[in-house]
Amino acid sequence: MYEDKTLVCKECGNEFVFTSGEQEFYAEKGFVNEPQRCKPCRNARKQATKSAREFHTTVCAECGGEARIPFRPMEGKSYYCSECFAKRNEEGIA
Repeated sequence: MYEDKTLVCKECGNEFVFTSGEQEFYAEKGFVNEPQRCKPCRNARKQATKSAREFHTTVCAECGGEARIPFRPMEGKSYYCSECFAKRNEEGIA
């Protein structure tokens, strides 16, 4: 029913393929507009909004190092640096 379409990215001007599978997905979700940006440009836009988030610094409850978190720390709660958080996650503690 759907056929691959070649579209032009409005950001970088490069051509990209809007596959039949993607078109079917868009139809299932009720999206009416075709994508206007290629995958690398979409990812770049997502990254730009992520880096704009404000981070707060607190002390890691595990190692005592610096923990950066994307929300304001609350008094009496434990926060962990990336390494300790990942370790706790692997151990099933988090």
